[in-house]
Amino acid sequence: MQVIVLADGDLGSRAELDAAWPGWLEADALVVAADGGARHASALGFAIDRWVGDGDSLDEAGLAALVATGVPMERSRSDKDESDTELAVMAALGMGATGLAILGGLGGARLDHALANLGLLARPELAGLDVRLLATDVRVRLLTAPAAGGGPVSATLAGRAGDMVSLLPAGADAVGVTTEGLVYPLRDEPLLVGRARGLSNVRATEVATVTLRDGVLLVVETPATL
Repeated sequence: MQVIVLADGDLGSRAELDAAWPGWLEADALVVAADGGARHASALGFAIDRWVGDGDSLDEAGLAALVATGVPMERSRSDKDESDTELAVMAALGMGATGLAILGGLGGARLDHALANLGLLARPELAGLDVRLLATDVRVRLLTAPAAGGGPVSATLAGRAGDMVSLLPAGADAVGVTTEGLVYPLRDEPLLVGRARGLSNVRATEVATVTLRDGVLLVVETPATL
């Protein structure tokens, strides 16, 4: 089951999202709004299934409107340790999510929020799930290897030929990176922290794959239309 998490950053229109990433939205996906992310729901054509947050970025009228429509709400204290988006991710897991699309988690005035949302991809509870940060100009996921059984981890990257694909090691060197369907192939090679070798590869076919033997790898895709 896919759950859409609506964060409070910029995300573009539904038409732009659909054009950039065809098939990104699964049928019958549920929606969790993180505080002010609730404002995006109507423009995207979504009904909110749950709202979480401390209410500091959604005014009282917005909160009252959610109450009036019967949306389940989990209001937290403002002096909490988690971000509203983090609370929304955890709520989505509690709803049984097997996949997450986090919208509005990268754009906006706060770079620290964007970095924190990228960090959420590394939560151990998300291991093995299909989790993506999504905007009209970027799609980001995280690969962590080895898998639970000790083997490599692979991801299928479906899109268009010409889309840009950057593979960026996070925290430590990414070891044993192998790609298929990219213009500049890697064959069981390392991508080293502090080096930009994995930047700006290009999808040669509609479906590409990346495999990682050990380490953590950010997979950042940019649509060819940009």
